[in-house]
Amino acid sequence: MQDQENQELSPQGNGAAPQQADAATAASANEAAQASAGQAGVPPTADTSVQSELEAQLSATEAKLAEMHDAFMRAKADAENIRRRAQEDVSKAHKFAIESFAEAMVPVRDSLEMALKVESQTVESIREGVEMTLKQLTAAFEKNRLVEVMPQAGEKLDPNKHQAVAVVPSEQEANTVVAVLQKGYMIADRLLRPAIVTAAAPK
Repeated sequence: MQDQENQELSPQGNGAAPQQADAATAASANEAAQASAGQAGVPPTADTSVQSELEAQLSATEAKLAEMHDAFMRAKADAENIRRRAQEDVSKAHKFAIESFAEAMVPVRDSLEMALKVESQTVESIREGVEMTLKQLTAAFEKNRLVEVMPQAGEKLDPNKHQAVAVVPSEQEANTVVAVLQKGYMIADRLLRPAIVTAAAPK
């Protein structure tokens, strides 16, 4: 009887070992699958985060580029408008440069024409008419910044304003103005005609 019990227990003991081995194998396989699944899931999450960040940076860069392009086009348009207005101003300045001077000279012409219409004139009346006309002409010159160049005797010779046509003996210092043969003129700071002078010779 004991042999039978041992025989009955023996199959049960032999059957438990395979079952435990199968369970251990399944558990190992499950852990390996979970580990594999966990490792496989990490990179896609990281890649998605990096991609989102790059897309955000790209969008910001494109927006900044569009803003800079718009500012550049506005500045270019402003510069073109300024250049066009400057050209128009220069053109008008060239066209109407003598307008002020012409307005001042018209009364001078009127005075000369009126003087010629007088049939009987005396020397005194002619002189008075010439003096009046000269005053009008002088006022026109002053209004338009047309200034005389009339150096005084003994003044240092200035080659930028004076033209010496002769060197004469003189008690004055050398290279000074002795006499003015013809006055010169300047328009503002620009020489229109130099004064014609004689200069003192070196002693």
